[in-house]
Amino acid sequence: MSTHVQKPGWFTVNVFNRAVAWMTRRGISIWGSRVLAVRGRKSGEWRTTPVNLLTVDGQQYLLAPRGHVQWTHNMRAAGGGELRLGRNVDVFTATEVADDDKVPLLRAYLKRWKAEVGVFFNGVGPDSPDQELRRIAPDHPVFRVTVRN
Repeated sequence: MSTHVQKPGWFTVNVFNRAVAWMTRRGISIWGSRVLAVRGRKSGEWRTTPVNLLTVDGQQYLLAPRGHVQWTHNMRAAGGGELRLGRNVDVFTATEVADDDKVPLLRAYLKRWKAEVGVFFNGVGPDSPDQELRRIAPDHPVFRVTVRN
């Protein structure tokens, strides 16, 4: 498994993520934004972070543009969590997507959010050949989200 991680800078942590999370908590989704809540794998406490919820062919996915970050490790341990938008809370289970199945998901994610996160994909974009997307797939965890009713 890849150990690829790109840590966010001060502006992202202290301004951008906080602003997106603030708006999302109030029910305003920015291009599919949600607040992801997942239990910490060591503490058991809820951890939250803003994420982009990707929908492809009626299925929902969470993709980690910065790589194998804390929420991805927690997601593997917890097997799910909550997606929050305002007062709406969707409890879900998560299944990690195999690297070979990520190409269309990476392409769709980059088509939608390249301006926001393209820098984290080492020059690979939505129009890159499949082999380039496959090359970076191990560096970007993807989870299929199944909302529990």
